[in-house]
Amino acid sequence: MTSPKEEQMAPQGDTKSMTLRIDEALAERVRTIAEVEETTVSDVIRDALAEHVERRRRDPEFQTRLQRNLRRHEELLNMLADG
Repeated sequence: MTSPKEEQMAPQGDTKSMTLRIDEALAERVRTIAEVEETTVSDVIRDALAEHVERRRRDPEFQTRLQRNLRRHEELLNMLADG
């Protein structure tokens, strides 16, 4: 459940609601960070996810695995298209 503050500060435009299950200790740390930074838990999580995605985009090993995965999906799609 989002708080009125979170509702008010939620970004406008294309957003996706998600359910996130984390242990209570991590949830408390995130709440504390949000409180200290005077922002919402959602903003803290959004920022952390954006940073994680950006690190992956710059990670050569991840990019190699991503390209391998894309080739495999292309092969599977071609197999389905060919019947």
